[in-house]
Amino acid sequence: MKITEHIKNANGKPLFSFELLPPMKGQSIASIYNTIDALMEFKPPFIDVTYHREDYIYKQHPHGLLERIAYRKRPGTVAICAAIMNKYKVDAVPHLICGGFTKEETENALIDLHFLGIDNVLVLRGDARKADKDFVPTPGGHAYATDLLQHVKDMNGGKYLHEDIENSECTDFCVGVAGYPEKHFEAPNFETDFRYLKKKVEMGADFIVTQMFFDNSKYKAFVERCRADGINVPIIPGLKPITSAKQLITLPKIFHIDIPVELSEAIGACKTAQQVKEVGIEWMVQQCKELVEFGAPVLHFYTMGNPAPTRQIVEQVF
Repeated sequence: MKITEHIKNANGKPLFSFELLPPMKGQSIASIYNTIDALMEFKPPFIDVTYHREDYIYKQHPHGLLERIAYRKRPGTVAICAAIMNKYKVDAVPHLICGGFTKEETENALIDLHFLGIDNVLVLRGDARKADKDFVPTPGGHAYATDLLQHVKDMNGGKYLHEDIENSECTDFCVGVAGYPEKHFEAPNFETDFRYLKKKVEMGADFIVTQMFFDNSKYKAFVERCRADGINVPIIPGLKPITSAKQLITLPKIFHIDIPVELSEAIGACKTAQQVKEVGIEWMVQQCKELVEFGAPVLHFYTMGNPAPTRQIVEQVF
């Protein structure tokens, strides 16, 4: 079922969903199942699975030269989605990214997803490789999320890369895109970032999932701005509790978000790691309650492979 259908069928009742990271190459899918098992009692209608581009490792040869080798550390997104749907009978939402894939590889992945009966995708540009200062498109791949979105919408209309394909079947993906209540870090200002978001919705994006945030007023202002500008698709807040003091530094650095003064001071006053977790969870519980009251259609959690904090929060909200 499509995300938009899940939201419509809920009749205004907020839904619960979460995002998973594929396990590192060589590790068992059991870590995925353990995370899901811990959260299934809250009846998530869909679960996201992230996609990761290749990175580089360096292998030193006996003669001393270094060889740069492309290496994808977290493969398996499509297979994990299929396993989730088979084992739990829950819709899986794979992320699609530009980096690391040619257009041909992207199209073939979409065909696989279509054949598996996966109805939803979240279209993203993706992050830069760790070895690169800035995002570098894959040769023969898409450079922007709008390009990738157009590719999906083309296939929904029966248009494939090779125009000589006859009697092509239309896919029917429900397509999500990312939204940034505090703007994307590469955008020169919020207005420019917002215009790109509006363009994606005009191109046919069906729903928006936001970057994490810790100040609900920013989500509310973002939603209100969207509605005022004719963006009427569901806007799903992305959420993650702070669980360690070092995240006061790492989260703003990695995700380019602000931590409210009240929250940062409360964490700074903690004497133990356990106190930090309690403060972070309580803050997120209050955020969630306010978001439900505001009318957020779904509370979507970034679990980062650790379901325990999400479970503690959801127990108090749903």
